[in-house]
Amino acid sequence: MPALRLLGRRWLFASDDLVFPCIAEIPVRIIWIVVFSIVARDDLPISCAFDTSARLDVILMIAVQALTVLVLVALAQQSARGSMTDVDKRKYVGPLLLCKLFLMVVEIVTNLLGMWWIFVDRISCRLNPNPDVIMQIILILMWIPFILTFLAIYLAYDPLGNIEYENIRTDEEREYYNKKLKKIWASRVQWTFWYFKDKKMKDAVNEMAVLLSVLFRSTDIVLYDMIAGSILMRVRQKRDTRNRRASDALDAVDEAYTTDLNEVYKDVPSWMNIADAYHYMRLATSSYGWTYVLYMFYCAGVCFLAPYLRCCCYRPKHVEGDNCCMCNYAGLKYLSDKTDKDFIYVSFVNHIYEVPFMVVAEHDRKRIVVAIRGSNSLHDMFTDLTAPCEKFEAEGLPANTLAHKGMVLSTEKTLERVAPILESSFAEYPDYELVITGHSLGAAVSTLLGVKLKHKYPHLKVYAFSAPSGLLTREAARYTENFVMTVGVGDDLVMRLSLKSMQAFRDRIIETIHIAKLPKYRILLKGLRYMLFNIPDSDLDSIWKPTDNLEAQLVGPARLTRTISYELERLHIAGRILHIVRHKPLGVERSTRKEPKYKVRWATAEDFNELVVMPRMLIDHMPESVLEPIKVVLEECPLSQDTVNSCSELTR
Repeated sequence: MPALRLLGRRWLFASDDLVFPCIAEIPVRIIWIVVFSIVARDDLPISCAFDTSARLDVILMIAVQALTVLVLVALAQQSARGSMTDVDKRKYVGPLLLCKLFLMVVEIVTNLLGMWWIFVDRISCRLNPNPDVIMQIILILMWIPFILTFLAIYLAYDPLGNIEYENIRTDEEREYYNKKLKKIWASRVQWTFWYFKDKKMKDAVNEMAVLLSVLFRSTDIVLYDMIAGSILMRVRQKRDTRNRRASDALDAVDEAYTTDLNEVYKDVPSWMNIADAYHYMRLATSSYGWTYVLYMFYCAGVCFLAPYLRCCCYRPKHVEGDNCCMCNYAGLKYLSDKTDKDFIYVSFVNHIYEVPFMVVAEHDRKRIVVAIRGSNSLHDMFTDLTAPCEKFEAEGLPANTLAHKGMVLSTEKTLERVAPILESSFAEYPDYELVITGHSLGAAVSTLLGVKLKHKYPHLKVYAFSAPSGLLTREAARYTENFVMTVGVGDDLVMRLSLKSMQAFRDRIIETIHIAKLPKYRILLKGLRYMLFNIPDSDLDSIWKPTDNLEAQLVGPARLTRTISYELERLHIAGRILHIVRHKPLGVERSTRKEPKYKVRWATAEDFNELVVMPRMLIDHMPESVLEPIKVVLEECPLSQDTVNSCSELTR
């Protein structure tokens, strides 16, 4: 950091990104030197015969390889100097890169000459049955580094050139810059996902381009800066946690969690209980179908699915969009323990802004349940990333309510399809209640669908699991607390993910980079170590520059980025939020009695506004990582007789 300036333009890599690529290339170059030295000799069985011009070409190849090795060593050494912001210590990286490019041009010329000598038989090798096979293979393989280099140049090319956003003064220039940046990001996404051709895809790409351009338009950071910055953020967060714990600042938060379910059930509606949440989390998990069965059970999953498969057999009329063998429906039946007569309608149709769902009749509970699947495809990913705000209207909502655009569009499509099914279902079962459930993206769509249907089905309840943070404006989120129960576990990334939290996280990464004293390559190596082992206490203090004032270290790009960050509407997680975390008793508690594994509390939407880097932030979002803690809490946390009586029907 910042991005490298070379040949009068900005490139999408930094001067300290070259350590590992250079180290990886050096052995390849040494191998070429050894091979060319062997084939150029006259006294070996595998040597080749050259005429004078061809021999000079081979000698020039060896010389170019040797010079390239020296340049690579110098590049690796220079790129490793200084911290991520000490650009002046790496001032020779640019000239060395130009030297390498010059040597690459010479190398291309010598390689072309070598190919010519081979084809006109001016080089012959003493091997049978194909005498020229060695040199042909060598010269062909030598084109691989050229291809990789050209690909790297293409990926590192910044179409914006040397435009600096902070130097733009007029609105016209800023508008031109923003349009060009949006077009660049749209082109990159389209190139990556070229096989999607429909109109919805084009709209989603444009929305993603807006998102990415807003997040990165005012920064001077590149990909490996983000990776290294995330590693530093993890260390910084652990250090802050240690300091807060030492000053007893975390005691109030820790005390809010409890292992007593009786305390949790107090002052909340009886339907907001963990037993019912466990039941509907199982149903939400089953909506993932056969992919989740294979994910959980690997090869054995095929055996579990086999009894439910219907290849070339009768296909139920209530199932739409499944494959030829009804694999999704087989996984759904295996995971949910439901029969055909329980399913009113099942849709596995999956497009951008259109998610699979099922409608189930639970006759023992007298409930009609709509379970909506979470993200499980590239189509769902585009829905998730269509993150700008969209106006969301429903009866009972505050005026000017905003919501996540991709999820609003998915809700409208789901409502269009599910509304007639619910009407016919409740005509048949008028005394039943409506429950909507889902995990991840399914949780978000479930919540918004519940908001849309609340006025028509007053007794509607929503059980949302691992719902995303950037869903609704704050007043609308408060409105949902009466009929939406949201359950989250641990350090779930998605529950903290929104445009506003991503923007704040970006700014904190830049701040953290400016106070780190280690070079980038050492930070990346430490990150690999942290993946395998814990962060040592010595690293909590040793990787930072000595300072008592963080603001004193914020110079240049960091201070600028915080100043010109765009004001984005903050969206919040919805519903009444039950948060489950691991219980880690210390000292005497651990040795004297067995403690429950988890503890819970009712959290607020503001508790999930900050994006954090934690080891389990992705794992805690997975369905099994939500289902298992809920089950363990039910098994380990004792209930009073009054609570048991009030929940007896729900815990059957």
